[in-house]
Amino acid sequence: MAHGKRYNEAKKLVDAKTLYSPEQATELVKKLSTSKFDGSVEVHVNLGIDPKKGDQQVRGTIVMPHATGKTKKVIAFVSAEKAKDAKEAGADIVGSEELIDEVGKSGKMDFDVAVATPDMMVKLSKIAKLLGPAGLMPNPKTDTVSPNVKKMVEDIKRGKVAFKNDDTANLHLVLGRVSMDAKALLENLNAFMEVVKKAKPASAKGVYIASVTLAPTMGPGVNIDPAKFA
Repeated sequence: MAHGKRYNEAKKLVDAKTLYSPEQATELVKKLSTSKFDGSVEVHVNLGIDPKKGDQQVRGTIVMPHATGKTKKVIAFVSAEKAKDAKEAGADIVGSEELIDEVGKSGKMDFDVAVATPDMMVKLSKIAKLLGPAGLMPNPKTDTVSPNVKKMVEDIKRGKVAFKNDDTANLHLVLGRVSMDAKALLENLNAFMEVVKKAKPASAKGVYIASVTLAPTMGPGVNIDPAKFA
């Protein structure tokens, strides 16, 4: 694939064969964005796991030390008595069975995260085939099912994100924006990598963090020395 002039100029700033320190990478990645808008900075981590094995899945949640720049639209499936809590915490769409029916009929999913109280999970099974494939089904493992709806919504609005390895043993996460201070990006990166380390499956053998790459939405990536996170 041929790249444009801006990409090729940016590529000259980074040595593809060098493993940079996290400090160098977060400084450098800000200079590599070729987009005319304030693009995202993403981290891509390759793990030494077998993604086909159920006991080697790596997943978790994290509230970044610094907001990543995008506020998520939250839908809360809650009973009437919890609706006030959900709205006060900042949920964008709030409802119970009527809302479930409405989503089921329209098929419209104009939200980024769905949360639910435990009592709503049986009722949500009606639209599981809709939410599941889109990765929007509330799940206790991603802290999106809880009786404490206020905390769930507030954490998501503060920037809490869920991550899970894909079928090629990679993790992908937005760390922030190109306009963010390099120190803030570094703190987000370190916080994320700490959570990833703690999520290491007991059955995973050998090198766990195989590679770490930082990249803007549009622009070349920076390879970070994975040993820095060992």
